[in-house]
Amino acid sequence: MAEPWRDRARRAVEWNWRLRSASDPRPHYVICGKDALAYYVARAMLESELPMGGARVTVVVPERYRSNGPDVAGLRGIRVVRSDRLDVATFEAAGLAGATGLALLHQDDVGNLHAALCAQAVDQRVRQVLRMFNGTLADGVRKLVTAPVEVLSDAEMAAPAFVAAALGEVDPSSFQHRDKTLRVARRADVRPQDVVCALAHLTEAQGVELLPAEQAGADLVLAEATGQPAGTQVAARRLVRARRRRRPVAVLMGAVRGFATRKIGVAVMLVLAVIAVLGALISRAEGVSPAEALYLTLVTTLSGADPDTEKAADAQIMQVVLNLAGLALIPLITAAVVDGIVNARLALHTGRLQPARVGHVVVVGLGNVGTRVMAQLREYDVEVVAIDKDPEPRGAALARQLEVPLILGDAALPETLAAASVADCQALVVASTDDVANLEAALAARDLRADLRVVLRLFDGDFAERVEETFALGVSRSVSYLAAPAFIGALTERAVITTIPVDRHALPVAEVPVAAGSELDGRPLDVVNRDGQVRLIARTPAGGLKTIWWKDLDPRQVIFAGDRLTVVARRRGLDWLTRQCAPPAQGNVTLPHGHVGSTPRPLPTPSGAVPSGPVPSGAVPSGAVGGGAPSTPAAVPGSMPASTDQEVAAPDPHAIHPVPAPPPRAEG
Repeated sequence: MAEPWRDRARRAVEWNWRLRSASDPRPHYVICGKDALAYYVARAMLESELPMGGARVTVVVPERYRSNGPDVAGLRGIRVVRSDRLDVATFEAAGLAGATGLALLHQDDVGNLHAALCAQAVDQRVRQVLRMFNGTLADGVRKLVTAPVEVLSDAEMAAPAFVAAALGEVDPSSFQHRDKTLRVARRADVRPQDVVCALAHLTEAQGVELLPAEQAGADLVLAEATGQPAGTQVAARRLVRARRRRRPVAVLMGAVRGFATRKIGVAVMLVLAVIAVLGALISRAEGVSPAEALYLTLVTTLSGADPDTEKAADAQIMQVVLNLAGLALIPLITAAVVDGIVNARLALHTGRLQPARVGHVVVVGLGNVGTRVMAQLREYDVEVVAIDKDPEPRGAALARQLEVPLILGDAALPETLAAASVADCQALVVASTDDVANLEAALAARDLRADLRVVLRLFDGDFAERVEETFALGVSRSVSYLAAPAFIGALTERAVITTIPVDRHALPVAEVPVAAGSELDGRPLDVVNRDGQVRLIARTPAGGLKTIWWKDLDPRQVIFAGDRLTVVARRRGLDWLTRQCAPPAQGNVTLPHGHVGSTPRPLPTPSGAVPSGPVPSGAVPSGAVGGGAPSTPAAVPGSMPASTDQEVAAPDPHAIHPVPAPPPRAEG
């Protein structure tokens, strides 16, 4: 049977890729995944402006799969390998041997571990980045895999943003770097001397302005932690105090209503009513006081009485009826107690109707993210109720351990939301893996209560933004978008310390080393800061000296090779800084300041300005036609003058050169 034309075409394309990759000097990255995280990582690698002029990306996806969000296989410029198994043959077909990095991004901890071991058999030098939820298994991976490996959890990185949104606070992200602990806070909540840099300015007209030029007017800042509790912790304490101040009678009545079934309760009430009426009649017939009548009634009902034939007929009838009522009351009390115990156990295991609650947080979906959100809320002592369709979701065992009620059912149904007391809750966190189900649950909850705070998980960032604007559903978060910068940093071996989520954006905090002969070698610190892109917060001099923090940084200080710059940046700004700090490319001739190939990159100049001075050797000025003789290159800090007739000697990284006046800093 002839091979189908689609298979022949695919094999031809793969063969061309193999031929092409053999002579392609760009770094090669292999990404295994099918969801939004793989999409964001692959797209960022394609768009990243690495020193070698970009990257080659190969994506390994299953043969047939359905994507709830953006499709990674639909990205232009990537090579797609389809395979249902991540084994040695698949990695060989993907060209893993000699690759720069491998990202295993499936939501399968054991599968990712097996794939890491198979990749190690293909090439032990490839850097691996694994996505894992189980922390214990992650520690084992670091011991089993001999190749350079980094294990990250997207759920752990994104959960604080969901918790903060549920409590109406900013993300309580805090991290330790060198000798200081920094955290994200509102400017009004920290002292002015503790502010490290401005992160965002929130305006209704322009939305979110990241890393603004005006530091004093920013609403969200990065500050030094000085022992003051974070805003999320303060909000959680306030919520716990409000819950404890609730009326004890209301709590008791709620517990009584949820203790027994309706039928048993009605039967008990009827028997007690009969006993009360007969007790009143005995009090009137015997001519005794109400206290004595109560005593006679209880003794006759619960223990019976000796027969007395000399009593009147009506008294004898009431005595017989009371004895019968006593016979009925004791089994009913026993049934109510047994039914209450059984209901409590069934509610714990099957999610039946729970007692009414007020001021709690409802978490829909106990997957990776929902489980982390539930655990962090319980750490703050916030009452939580969970909803899930699966009888045994990933977080079921932890929910039982934390005594969190788990209600089984569809969160889009009103009866399920009523069982969780959504109408009286503090916030609703919808964190399942289905965008459609999440949106349905959020809309159904808003029908119960119009002002309910809803934190919605959506995979597609653009879809999340449009849903938030159209339906006014509160806050929307994309776990993959928040976690992608950390995975990208680990894959490209950038020292990404943490990722700060701001609204639907993510700001990586990274430490970038300065290479000898790079663009920044010998330049002042002032050229690092770029409004809206990069903000320098610390500098660690070469040789492991003490870190110089933002308070003591002088813009006129000179950057030397071996320095490490700690910055808060956007992704494109971090790409720019990585290029500026990268060593110069080695080609036929040595080019100053990181020029790639035979086309040097000019120094930063103001927008619209033309660089002055002679053109470096081998470069063709803008607008020139043909190959006219180039002029003598100008001396550049950190490099030696080059002659057109001789090979240029590499600069001495230990030499100290005079620092000329810096050129105007590029805008943007």
